[in-house]
Amino acid sequence: MIDPRRLRILRAAADHRTVTAAAAALYLTPSAVSQQLAALEQETGHTLLIRSGRGVRLTAAGEILLAHANAVLSQLEQAEAELAAYAGGAAGEVTVAAFATGIAEVLAPAIGRLADQHPGIRVRVRDAEGDESLPMVLDGEADLALAVEYRGAPHEDDRRLARVPLYAEPFDAVLHSSHPLAAECQVELAQLADSDWIGPYPGNPCHDVMLLACELAGFEPRLLHSSDDFRAVVALAGAGAGVALVPRSALRGMELKDTVVLPVTGPAATRRVFAAVRRGAETHPLLSPVLEALARSAAGLSTD
Repeated sequence: MIDPRRLRILRAAADHRTVTAAAAALYLTPSAVSQQLAALEQETGHTLLIRSGRGVRLTAAGEILLAHANAVLSQLEQAEAELAAYAGGAAGEVTVAAFATGIAEVLAPAIGRLADQHPGIRVRVRDAEGDESLPMVLDGEADLALAVEYRGAPHEDDRRLARVPLYAEPFDAVLHSSHPLAAECQVELAQLADSDWIGPYPGNPCHDVMLLACELAGFEPRLLHSSDDFRAVVALAGAGAGVALVPRSALRGMELKDTVVLPVTGPAATRRVFAAVRRGAETHPLLSPVLEALARSAAGLSTD
């Protein structure tokens, strides 16, 4: 009989690709992870992982078992959700990992709505970049992620996650008020090819969106200044340090001193935001009201 707890360890090893990283995600020691994986190989009678450089990768047998592991773990999440619903209590704590703008624009209003309609649900917020929140959900560090699409993100048909689309928004160009294009009503990205650029650090999903949009416009941006804080990005643009692409919602309520904000025509950058939980948990009586509140908060934000 296969121990389902070991299936979680197998999935963590597949996700993180090293025993050490999997152990850190599961709050176990590397030795304990190695022992559990060895026991799982004994249970199945197959080699499931092999070393690859400094990490590990699944064998063909490991890939087969991982597919079943995702289905089993999803079924266990659903069983917990149905048992919780049977117990009749929508009372408890939900940990949500979300990026800063998502917290301000969607999560905070949702928390206010939940306080009125579901006072038994307590939401604990973890600030996480858009590419960090999904691994936190898969590793059990968070119950729900407010995330954005990015290169390398789990696909919509990923059997580990259930996703709820929330909104899509464009990135606007932010220029210094003395820029030659500042008097225009809109701008094509190709017109900014010779400018210095300001943007998020590599690894931030918005960095990938910016690079892809510029690539589609036929150039690679000359990125001179980097910050993951859009207030800092806009301040640098206002100081004449370069041009930037900023998600439209991030500009709301921001001081735009000495800057001009222009919509982008042609190939445009778009941020697509969604909520995600472990598959099978979307009907949990604690999580489904939070998902509903997030969807209601996001209604009207999409401008795609």
